[in-house]
Amino acid sequence: MAQTTILAAMAIFPRPVSPRRALRDLRGFLAMRQKHELIFGFLSITITTLLMAGFYVDSRVEKPWKRDIQYVESWPLDRSLEQIRAQQKIDAEKKKVLQAELEKRKQERMEQFRKVDRQLDALGL
Repeated sequence: MAQTTILAAMAIFPRPVSPRRALRDLRGFLAMRQKHELIFGFLSITITTLLMAGFYVDSRVEKPWKRDIQYVESWPLDRSLEQIRAQQKIDAEKKKVLQAELEKRKQERMEQFRKVDRQLDALGL
């Protein structure tokens, strides 16, 4: 029972608060301010609001739509094991060529980064 009286006494807003009284209090507070205080207060609120709105708008990045087409080879059901193995050898050679090309690109890219790193080291960074 004692807890309910304590919680009732701990209200967030005092009892006589109403929207009308809160607006009247705000108006009284603003009336006591000098003109330059109101102008700078309004400017600070406006700049802060514009910055936050800009960050909010900038954070929304739409993902560009692109087609995702997957091509599949169609094989007859009556293929022999020799045909399958021959095709696997051809595919393995193609895969080796593509892998070598990818490794070459990786090495070129790493060399570009090494060059930039050497330039930054020369500048002391």
